[in-house]
Amino acid sequence: MENIEKKMREEARRLLEEKRVDVLIGYEAGTLPLTATPCFITAPEEAERLVWNRFCNHNLAKYVHDVISQHRNSQKRVKPEDRKKKVVGVVARGCTTRSIVIHLQERQYGRDEVVIIGVPCTGYADRRKVSQALGGEAVLEGALEGDVIRAVTEGGEKKIAVADVLADNCRTCRFNNPIISDVMAGEAAPPMNPEAEYDEVTAFENLPIEERWAYFVKEMGKCIRCYACRQACPSCYCPVCFVEQSRPAWVGISDDPSDTQVFQIMRLYHMVGRCVDCGSCVSVCPMGVDLRKFLKKLDKDAFELFQNRAGSSLEDLPPLSRHRENDNEDFIYHPEIGGHNT
Repeated sequence: MENIEKKMREEARRLLEEKRVDVLIGYEAGTLPLTATPCFITAPEEAERLVWNRFCNHNLAKYVHDVISQHRNSQKRVKPEDRKKKVVGVVARGCTTRSIVIHLQERQYGRDEVVIIGVPCTGYADRRKVSQALGGEAVLEGALEGDVIRAVTEGGEKKIAVADVLADNCRTCRFNNPIISDVMAGEAAPPMNPEAEYDEVTAFENLPIEERWAYFVKEMGKCIRCYACRQACPSCYCPVCFVEQSRPAWVGISDDPSDTQVFQIMRLYHMVGRCVDCGSCVSVCPMGVDLRKFLKKLDKDAFELFQNRAGSSLEDLPPLSRHRENDNEDFIYHPEIGGHNT
């Protein structure tokens, strides 16, 4: 990790010194122990703020899109001949680059508007699992020592193996190395356990439909519609979200369970062929809603029906962005084929 961090800082400093980027998005130490937070640096000397560790969990592609789109909107008030392009640098792990690939495929910005410092990833710590391991006690002091997290609480010092608190999406990550990059800060990381990627989804598919629906109702019953999942998702960038439209009004503003279910179903289906399993939505959900199980189900279907893995390459377009003349569409006329009657 130290070598990766050193190389990452060197590359960030170089990019800013050479003015190849206007701003660089990375991670810095959080204000609380055992945390990291996104940071935006614009001067070479600020590169020392950058960190890379097991607490860097945000998908920074979200901010790449926001910075570029906000700049473009600001340029609308500038004369065409005076308009300037803004180039954004970003520290990106595998899932972050997959989101960037999707942005590029959906023409949200050009490849020349983003410079990617690729970092190999071996997974990040799930803050909820860390909290559970500490019995819910507040962390007063903490540090990462190799593959062990040392935390000091009012109850004393405790050590936690990183392997025991890895985020679920990291445990079976298929793309833990960058898909695309302009420079790499470190050697490629070993694969996580991609063979088990869909094990949980397969087990869920095999349950009776009544049990599956009951689980969906139970999980969505936790949702308070704070929209944190939407705000954190790098693939949610509509200027006006459907939940805020009034003509037509897709969902009500009450706490009616059906409105919550409609919101979640529609958002889930907006993610078809676009979810990179970065875990951002699960990480920020204050109620612990199991969104990932349903997103992975759609991900599994996209692969089995269309041989697509979201953001796996610039050439592999999302299923809803391409047309194949030889597609016989059996999955539409015979949905029972292949067990996709869920």
